Amino acid sequence: MTHFPSLPDHAHLGDLFVRFRRGVAPLLALHDELLRSPSELSVAERELIAAYVSGLNACAFCVGAHTLMARAFGIEDSVFSALLEDPDTAPIPDKLRPVFHLARALTSSPGRGPARECHAVLDAGWSEQSLFEIISIVALYNYMNRIVDGAGILPGPEYANPTPEQMQARREGNYTRWGVAIGAIAADPG
Repeated sequence: MTHFPSLPDHAHLGDLFVRFRRGVAPLLALHDELLRSPSELSVAERELIAAYVSGLNACAFCVGAHTLMARAFGIEDSVFSALLEDPDTAPIPDKLRPVFHLARALTSSPGRGPARECHAVLDAGWSEQSLFEIISIVALYNYMNRIVDGAGILPGPEYANPTPEQMQARREGNYTRWGVAIGAIAADPG
């Protein structure tokens, strides 16, 4: 149940963004920049990072949204649960293990200063650009998890049994187009 009396009892994140539009356009543009723009990390890997951070934070809505997005880009659901259990034994490439150790450190102990984890990401062969993107995605999803949980947004039926067409739409869409489609941000006139 949402914590805003002006929203429906089972409000979706879209309802929240339509009701409170300030900052939504740049927030969704940041999502597109971090999760959809060209990167050493695949879209699937970046969505998996978002899902993992959300899982560490027990943010049910974002877990549902981003495990579904990761699945739309080819990640099996079992990978997510295995990651939450232990990144060292999860069925992911070795190069990704330090990425998830860094995500855990930044999420679970943000004041500790994850120097060791950052160096491990670089030692695994990721560029400094990718390190910055990983840190940014982790920060973004800690932020998003707080918004969603603070507002009382819970997952709805939209994550159960999506059709092939809905999965295709997830692969072809982006966050800004979603914001325009729901009416949270204005369409770009250009």
